[in-house]
Amino acid sequence: MATSPCSSSGVSSSSSSGFSMDTGLEIKTKSVEQTLIPLVSQITTLINHKEKPKKSDKTLQAIQRVGQAVNQAVARFVTVGETIASENRELKEEMGFACSEARRAGETIAQLTDMSSGQLPDPDGQVTIFTDKTGVVKAARLLLSSITKVLVLADRIVIKQIITSRNKVLATMELLEKVSSFQEFVQIFSQFGNEMVEFAHLTGDRQNDLKSEKKKASMAAARAVLEKCTMMLLTASKTCLRHPDCESARINKEGVFQRMRLALEQVIAIVTDSRPNGETEIAPISIYSGIKEFKSKVEGLRDNLYFLSKENLSTMLEVILEHTEDFTDSAYTSHENRERILELSNQAKMELEQLVSVWIQAQAQKTKDVLEDLELAILKTCQCIVDLKRELHSSATTLATDLLKYHADHMILKALKIAGGEGNLEAVAEFTCKLSEQKEQLAESCRLLRHVSGTEPLEITCIHAEDTFQVTGPQIVSAAETLALHPTSKIAKENLDVFCEAWESQLSDMSILVREINDVFEGKRGEKRAYLSLPRPGKHSATLKTLKPVKLDVEEQGKIAKLGLELRLLTSDVDAESEKWEDQENELLRHGQTMSSMAYTMYLFTRGEGLLKTTQDLFHQAEVFAAAGIKLSSVLQTFSNQLEDDDKPLLLLEIEKLVPLSQQLQIAARTPVQGKTATFSKVDTCIQKSKAIMMILSQVLPICCKLLRKCKAGNGCYRSTPTWRENRLQNIANEDGLEGKSVEAFGVKSLEHHVANLTFLESK
Repeated sequence: MATSPCSSSGVSSSSSSGFSMDTGLEIKTKSVEQTLIPLVSQITTLINHKEKPKKSDKTLQAIQRVGQAVNQAVARFVTVGETIASENRELKEEMGFACSEARRAGETIAQLTDMSSGQLPDPDGQVTIFTDKTGVVKAARLLLSSITKVLVLADRIVIKQIITSRNKVLATMELLEKVSSFQEFVQIFSQFGNEMVEFAHLTGDRQNDLKSEKKKASMAAARAVLEKCTMMLLTASKTCLRHPDCESARINKEGVFQRMRLALEQVIAIVTDSRPNGETEIAPISIYSGIKEFKSKVEGLRDNLYFLSKENLSTMLEVILEHTEDFTDSAYTSHENRERILELSNQAKMELEQLVSVWIQAQAQKTKDVLEDLELAILKTCQCIVDLKRELHSSATTLATDLLKYHADHMILKALKIAGGEGNLEAVAEFTCKLSEQKEQLAESCRLLRHVSGTEPLEITCIHAEDTFQVTGPQIVSAAETLALHPTSKIAKENLDVFCEAWESQLSDMSILVREINDVFEGKRGEKRAYLSLPRPGKHSATLKTLKPVKLDVEEQGKIAKLGLELRLLTSDVDAESEKWEDQENELLRHGQTMSSMAYTMYLFTRGEGLLKTTQDLFHQAEVFAAAGIKLSSVLQTFSNQLEDDDKPLLLLEIEKLVPLSQQLQIAARTPVQGKTATFSKVDTCIQKSKAIMMILSQVLPICCKLLRKCKAGNGCYRSTPTWRENRLQNIANEDGLEGKSVEAFGVKSLEHHVANLTFLESK
């Protein structure tokens, strides 16, 4: 049986009464944790009231209501748990016992808080309750423990669903691997596509539910591999079927199947919290984490001179400097960076020697002069290690940025395609060597980025990027060799195109990764604010209930995923432009940031992640996005009316493009469709139009920023008319009610939170 989302240390609550609840279970999913929190809060409220044995009637009635509410919620919860038990035989006994315990504990708490339980008033008219202190605490602990057990057992069902789905995918993959005819392949691949879609939805929900950001990143990496490999599997298999005696085609196909199997196993390892074949997890190796810990220990000497030994501190620095050798030994590190890293490494050793010397003196005599010397030594050591960190960051990110710029034209991939199409094996071999060199450069860059990534999720993304380059490179080569051997084969050409697109996609992902690493280094988290514009429950139910969600096939998903990635890159461009604005509260900028965040939500939809779960959710989001575009055009028009500048025509040109595009998107999002083909076409249109609007936004923001700076510098770009803000206020007063309807959506609370009062299981 798979391990549960709870295993070692758990939810606990304590009060001044000495009451403490600990389930002995580690909560690993947000859904389980958020279900337990209100229960813990209610029970703690009851226990805290116990410190005052004499209570007024009003207080007593309040306590009784809480006790009864707990009991009623538990009864509803247990009913759902018992239903689940009856539907899952393997859990029936355990679930039944846990439900029985929960029911008994809930009834006990209700009895102990019941006013009519025969408790006599004191002479002063106050009633004494909770005479059995041990009974209350015992019942509370039993309740929390049993409820947690029920949740854990219910979560096992979710894990089992994912494992079952994985097993179905693996079984169908085996059939695909052995298939020998196109007709049979088409039938089995159709089944495989449906199974992959189901697996993607299950794992996407699980990824969103995980508490650990590290596990989330690992899950995202594995799911990204499966997403890209699904299209590769299609073309690689078709190529093999068309050219069954071609060795390079066979190697190409086997590589895809192997990578998919590894990704499937990685997902299961994350879900079940286990390692394949009993392997132990390798601890992450990051210079940043080492520097952070070292700096913390050094600064800790201010409070305690004896909490660690000199040897420990010296060892920590040695480990850090040992890892810097990855930079100094790299053939791709510039001479200037290498020299600077070596210089700072030697300086760090000297600063630590000086610190240790003063540290020993301070332990012997704590005079004012010695303590001042110690403070100075601590500051110098910390500053040196921070300078080293900055230099390493600069070295890694500069290398990555230069490589991405150098390979942005994809000349080697284009050359391989041409050589393969001409049947020129000699040229393919020549460009294979160049691609291999590019692969090593990019892989080395990813290794260095890993050291300076700053967070565990980004570190995992660096590892994933390196693995992708290492695996995709040889697959492109085998696909190119196959095309060179069969230059007239359309399927061999299509296969090479798919692998080249995967390479280009990874380069785009790496560009995003570098930006996120820079964000972390600069103190920004690189996280998108959530602008939740899904419909409120009931608000749009009249139209949504009759529409069935549509599942896209593999090829359609591939096309949408590519569009989504392009949309993601545009949101990054807009975010980068936004950071250049001096006034972060500027109305134009806030509109742009809002639209960027909505576009990012649509990008997450293309990956099967985030809050947009169905195509209907996407269409609603697109409609709100279009309304925001119309709103932005109005704000831009008002701004432009106040301008007298040479750049004004550029701004007007972009505004003229924005209005019709936003209107077209609004019409497309509102137009009802039926059938899979029509739905896919609508999804494609919505994302294409959204992408076009984001492209305009990426052009508009720098123009506006430039104009505002000119005006601030007093270059006379404003007309002498009422201020822009005054005009905006007038415009707002004159606007119709359309925006009022859509703006309301931005106040929607997160749809991912789980219902309190123990109704979590109903969603299972």
